[in-house]
This record gives sequence, C-alpha cells and structure tokens, in this order.
Amino acid sequence: MLADRRILLIIGGGIAAYKSLSLIRLLKGAGAAVTPVLTKAGAEFVTALSVGALAGEKVHSALFDLTAEAEMGHIELSRSADLIVVAPATADLMARMATGQADDLASTLLLATDTPVLLAPAMNVRMWQHAATQRNLATLRGDGIRFVGPDDGAMACGEFGPGRMAEPEAIFAAIASAFEAGPLQGRHVLVTSGPTHEPIDPVRFIANRSSGAQGTAIAAALRDLGARVTFVTGPAEVAPPQGVAVVRVETAVQMLAAVSAALPADAAVMAAAVADWRVLNASGSKMKKDGSGQAPALQFVENPDILASVSKGHTRPRLVVGFAAETDDVLANARAKRLRKGCDWIVANDVSPETGIMGGAENAVTLIRAEGEEVWPRMAKDDVARRLALCIADALKDE
Repeated sequence: MLADRRILLIIGGGIAAYKSLSLIRLLKGAGAAVTPVLTKAGAEFVTALSVGALAGEKVHSALFDLTAEAEMGHIELSRSADLIVVAPATADLMARMATGQADDLASTLLLATDTPVLLAPAMNVRMWQHAATQRNLATLRGDGIRFVGPDDGAMACGEFGPGRMAEPEAIFAAIASAFEAGPLQGRHVLVTSGPTHEPIDPVRFIANRSSGAQGTAIAAALRDLGARVTFVTGPAEVAPPQGVAVVRVETAVQMLAAVSAALPADAAVMAAAVADWRVLNASGSKMKKDGSGQAPALQFVENPDILASVSKGHTRPRLVVGFAAETDDVLANARAKRLRKGCDWIVANDVSPETGIMGGAENAVTLIRAEGEEVWPRMAKDDVARRLALCIADALKDE
C-alpha cells in the first residue's frame, strides 16, 4: 500500500512528539521511505539519534546547512516527497503556516512545497479552541491542507478535551487514505462561488454580502474526494482553494460565459450569489452630484439565469445542485425554485441578518431533493461542504 512512497515527516514540539517514533515504525513496516525533519522544539522531546535510527535516514533540522543549501536542499526536500506529514503540528506551527512565515526549516519546507500536506494537531485544549487557532484551521483547510485529529482525551497538562494528537495508527490510516483514489476520481465538477459585482460606474457597483466561504469549502471538499474541479468565482473575500482550476469573474454575464465554457461536467454546484439585476445604463465615467438633489435614474435589467441555463442546457451535467438563500418562507421558496429552475437538488438556508450565516463561518441548511428533504444541523461551512460532497459522490457512483 505504501511501498516506495516517500514521506517527509516534520516533528513539531510537544509531548506528543514521542508518538512520532511509533509512526515511523508503522510507515517503515509498510515499505515507505521516511525523511525526518526535527524542529528545535521537537528536539526537546525526542532525540535526533532515536528518530534517525528508526527512519534509517539523516535527520534534518537546520535551514542553513551549507552543504545541502549549495543545491537548494530545502527546496528539494519539500518537493521530492509524495506526502508531507506534520506530527505533532503545534498551534505555533499552524499559525506560521497560515500566515506564510518561513523562519526555520520546517516552515520553509511547508511554504516552498506543492506536495500534499497532512497535519496531526496537538496542543492544550484552550489553545485548540481559541478563536485564533480556529481561524488558522479554517485558512489551512481552505488552502487544501488535510487534517487527522485532534482527539479528545487526557493531556500531559492535566486537562481533558480536544487537542490530544491522534494515535499513530490513526495517522498511519490517514496517510494511507491520502494515496487512495477518492470516490470522485475521474469526475469533473463545476462549482460557482462568491458574489457578482454589477457596475453602476467605474467605481461603484451593486453586490451582496456573500463571502464565498461556502462555495470555496465545497470546491475543496470535492477536490479531496478526487474530483477535477473547475471553480468559477466572483470577487469573493475568501481565497480560492489550491488544487482546483480557478476562473475569476466579476459580473453575472461573465459568470455565465465561464460556466458555459467549463461544461461538460459530471456535476455542477451553483453556490454563487448571483445578482438578479444589472444596471442597463451604467456610466463609463464616475457619476457626480450636480447640486440638484436628484439621484441619477438607474435602469435595471434582469441578469441571465445561470442555474436554469445549466439545468436546461444541452450540455446539462448529470447532477445539478442549486442554492436558495432566503429570508422568508425559506423551504417553500426553495422547493418552488428547484422546480422552476429544473435542477436536481436545492440547498436551502435562511440568511436573515440575525442568523449570521451570510458572510459567517457556519451554515444551517436543508437539502431538498425530489425524493425527500434532509434538515442538517447548524455546523461549520467546511463540515457542510464535506457532507454535501459525500452526497454528490454517492449520487454519481452508479453512473
């Protein structure tokens, strides 16, 4: 299963570092080659001698190794592996990854690589639950970083809760699964995301409060299941995920053109918050007050219906998923929208201001299908995305 796979193992600081020794044994026993990187903090808990003896390879720790750096050794290390595993991944190392710092060998390797990365977090429960760590977690997941754990359990500090590093066997299983073909391997999925900006003049536009977080999370979740993802995004606040084909647009008309160009696809997830109207008489120069007290008369025209175009087009994907962001009569409006647009599923959610969902980190949705409805509890948008991606994989599996 892991024969001849090359694993770059970064061992961070923390008492959980001792588990890395057992992980090396498991990987070597499965035929993998393990190249260890021991951070300065990690060396406080395990020795380079024990790590190197088990791995059977040189232990790397210094960024400025003159012999290696003559050939850009840190670049070679970061790109010659099939997978980079960080175990334990401390709160500090996660923070430096999320902000793109590169002030030691480990962080430099992680910034210089295009190799898949798997983190096994380990830290105090309060550190794990801190808002800063959770923001960093969301950023890293959006960047395509995979995670295993942390688990709930007793910690060396005497506290109990989430933050305990996953056991070596669980990390080993996560490593093995990273090399398996996902259920969407060979499938092409189109995802739209973010708002559209409809110009009034060169400096003003009509938009909405969509951050693009949900669409981004869905694209990442589909990618993680092996799909080839085309990600058509409006000017969103959230950066697009890595490992997908990104097409950036501004307006609804541009989004329709990009969507049409991306077809055919096996599935389409239309999560973008597309403006219903655009300004027909948009000005080519900035509009200015003239002192009359009269506002300019803006003429509006309906934007193209992208969801209906995809659902009813001649290159219709096997599965079309729409979104219904509503403030009133959520389910009734969403059910009617599914029938009117001709899509297979509608993901309905209440975006009333008091919910904090539009632009927030969580979502509460109802998945509406012809065969029934599923009410999902409020959860992180990443978790909504993973659940929806699994539903999509299940729907396409027998095709």
